[in-house]
Amino acid sequence: MDYEKLVTVMRKLSLEAGDMIMEIYGRDDFDVKAKSDDSPVTAADEAADAIISEGLRAAFPEMTLVTEEQAATHAAQGDTFLIVDPLDGTKEFIHRRGDFTVNIALVEGGVPTRGVVYAPAKLRMFFTRADGQSVEETGAFDKDTVGAVEPIAVSDADNSALMVVASKSHRDQATDDYISKYAVKDMKSAGSSLKFCLVATGEADLYPRLGRTMEWDTAAGDAVLRGAGGAVVRFDDLTPLRYGKEGFANPFFIAHAPGVDLKTA
Repeated sequence: MDYEKLVTVMRKLSLEAGDMIMEIYGRDDFDVKAKSDDSPVTAADEAADAIISEGLRAAFPEMTLVTEEQAATHAAQGDTFLIVDPLDGTKEFIHRRGDFTVNIALVEGGVPTRGVVYAPAKLRMFFTRADGQSVEETGAFDKDTVGAVEPIAVSDADNSALMVVASKSHRDQATDDYISKYAVKDMKSAGSSLKFCLVATGEADLYPRLGRTMEWDTAAGDAVLRGAGGAVVRFDDLTPLRYGKEGFANPFFIAHAPGVDLKTA
């Protein structure tokens, strides 16, 4: 894999998709449909998916592509593939809360190794460089030229005063019960894969997810977190979360800085 080419293409496609998403976001109204699992999908999901999938297939025709919005790709098998969620946080998009992201990742050997997470409404861009180090890009984004980037790294967690981030749209009692096992300094809520990025930048120490997610929801954020020194583990046995599972469904998981003294269920 040519990682330099991959990162360049993923970053450019995420910005192009983000532009399309924001154009639709700015409309007075947009259609919201229900998928077979009753989850919402909008014109922005579909338009962003078309941009990204066409771009990835053109640049990497030999690579398996899995994308949320194309059910035919969900039958793919293997542990090395490109995986896309063109608009993660559709509910945040519909309610105009801004916490939605474009997510593109490479999974190799069951591990997300490169990824980009772009939050167009918040103007935050996180990605892994070709060398695997995660960075945040700031300033005005240009599709053809990378702007100022700053390497990011997880916190040196203080287990007596942890910063915890949890889902905005999927918070439940089980999550609160688990968080109560820790000495928490402060809590914050965020939507979509931004939660992984807040752990990756050290803005949070811990992100537990006790709810249904799919691999396309998590792979890009997982890659960014890994490239910043963090980890994502299964909730049940604290082993690393693996990708390429049949059906692409995730178990419950915990994203964290390495210094966090993880509690068992």
